[in-house]
Amino acid sequence: MTAWRYVAVDAKGTRHRGELEADHPRAVRAQLREQGLLAETVTPRNDPAQSGAGGRRVPALALALFSRQLATLLTAGLSIERSLAALVEQQEEDRVRAVLSSVHEDVLAGHGLGQTLSRHSRAFPRYYGSIVQAGEEAGALPQVMERLASYLERGQALRQKVGVALIYPAIVTVVAILIVGVLLTYVVPQVVSVFEQSRQTLPWLTRAMIMVSDAARATWWLGLILVFVGIFFARYLLTIDVMRLRWHGFLLRLPVIGRLRVGLASARFANTLAVLVGSGVPIVNALGHAGAALDDEVFRRATAEAAARVREGQSISRALKQSGAFPGMLLHLVASGEASGELARVLEQAARQQELSVETRLSALTALLEPLLILVMGGIVLVIVLAIMQPIIDMNRLVR
Repeated sequence: MTAWRYVAVDAKGTRHRGELEADHPRAVRAQLREQGLLAETVTPRNDPAQSGAGGRRVPALALALFSRQLATLLTAGLSIERSLAALVEQQEEDRVRAVLSSVHEDVLAGHGLGQTLSRHSRAFPRYYGSIVQAGEEAGALPQVMERLASYLERGQALRQKVGVALIYPAIVTVVAILIVGVLLTYVVPQVVSVFEQSRQTLPWLTRAMIMVSDAARATWWLGLILVFVGIFFARYLLTIDVMRLRWHGFLLRLPVIGRLRVGLASARFANTLAVLVGSGVPIVNALGHAGAALDDEVFRRATAEAAARVREGQSISRALKQSGAFPGMLLHLVASGEASGELARVLEQAARQQELSVETRLSALTALLEPLLILVMGGIVLVIVLAIMQPIIDMNRLVR
């Protein structure tokens, strides 16, 4: 038997909380009815949605796969309960299986799927449950899940493109740091020791390189400590809203990186809003969920301000324009969608346009970074080689 936590109300409206043991949440509800109580929520005592481990965010790839598989099962005619049971059985990752099991149990207990997903707010994005609930209320859950799965797959594909594009520059940077580190801490001292024994006056470049080499060998451990402390301190600062806002604002002002971040945030915003609006979520709520789905604090606040203006009666395009964060092309498309009454379709087009813009800028950035990194690496190695070769050249001159 499983221990279940419950929240129930009596005939006077007083809430009661406690635990009961039963094989199924429906048995818990039956026991409560015998006691004259009406159950509001019945959850396992070790509910993954409330625990620290199971409450972690479901990975984006697993969420996209879950959405696609659930859409396929629902389209084939299976009920929500049977579809969830099948997905739980075939799930290989323990953490995701625990979350899905909790969702399945809540649905069996009589809760709606969208309501259940919204309650698991630490495992699923906020907008996810709203979209599913809108699909349930409209009686079009299979179609909504198909749209949601396509949206998540496009977002995952875009993130993969960004990651793949940055792999080569990252590898070149790491290799360059390792090569320079080996040259400074091992090669330079070995070679220069020969010249020091000859008591020859060394060129200034060689003397400077010896000083850098000595400093690198003496303080490399201090450098590692500073790097780790710096990373920890930076992560702590980014948990503070004001500091995170300033940092994201600084990134947006950078020449190339800023445009790339604008494109990524705009594409994600347009994609999320398109799915929400197309699923029947009210526009003010849709704007709130679309903003919550963004990682950039500047765009999150701009979307929240736009939602407040729309609530006061402004048009969406005008509210977004006053925020000053979104690109002009997106604003024109949103205005066109409002005028034509096809906002969801136009938002999907806007998302595609922003994704293409990101891919173009990403290609240009990687095309610029690759030769630039090679040139910087070659320049550093050239300086080290010159510092080693100059004393040898001077010795040859003396011999002649």
